[in-house]
Amino acid sequence: MPLNILCCVKRVPMTGGRMVLTADEQAIETRHLGFTISPHEECGVEEAVRIVEGHGGSSTVLTLGPPEAEEQLRDAMALGIDRAILLQSDGELDGQGTAAAILEAIEAERAAGTEYDLIFFGNESADAGNYQVGIRVAHALGRPCVTGLKAIAVDDGALRCEQEVPGGRDVYRVPLPAVVTVKEGLNLPRYPSVPGRMRAKRKPLERRPVAAAAAGVEKVRLAVPADQGKQAQILGRGPEAAPAVVDVLRSAGVL
Repeated sequence: MPLNILCCVKRVPMTGGRMVLTADEQAIETRHLGFTISPHEECGVEEAVRIVEGHGGSSTVLTLGPPEAEEQLRDAMALGIDRAILLQSDGELDGQGTAAAILEAIEAERAAGTEYDLIFFGNESADAGNYQVGIRVAHALGRPCVTGLKAIAVDDGALRCEQEVPGGRDVYRVPLPAVVTVKEGLNLPRYPSVPGRMRAKRKPLERRPVAAAAAGVEKVRLAVPADQGKQAQILGRGPEAAPAVVDVLRSAGVL
């Protein structure tokens, strides 16, 4: 059964670096940071490519962000996604505004004759971690939504979904069309090849302007978590420290 798949991704600062806030505490200082696709969403892109490879169909990647987000869309197309949509906005939208912009794009696609059987979101973005955009879109579309997935399989017109829970996994079978949010570890994303990057430059990318909507919630400020620091305990000096070392090893269960 060929499927038409939409992957919604977000351009985020590369994780692992030191986060520094702007002077007004409203954003992360990004002048010296690189950008990437949020890690959960990388797995969504990979899974969409695998499903199309196995079952046929087509795939589209969509993001909302500044003009520079084209780089992340080209990266997704280098992995095998067929086309891209950039909802271009210079302002920052909250979860509600982002979901509304994505819904408007989906409706425009539907009016043009494109209906998506399966829509991928990351479980949460690596920067804001709001956990809500995919659920909002699914609710507005009236489609089933399963979140936090670690395994997906297309099965006779339906979707088999596995969600990790303490002590095992819950398994859901939902009809298509559906919306899912996936987590890192769903698969191992492939690395884009040089030929793939060359092909990505020729694939279609559509730009659509999006006006910043009034925020449903007000952001007061951002705060960097306090550094927990490191603690060291001096057990003694010279041979007299040996008994204390033995006590520590015993308490750790090593001896």
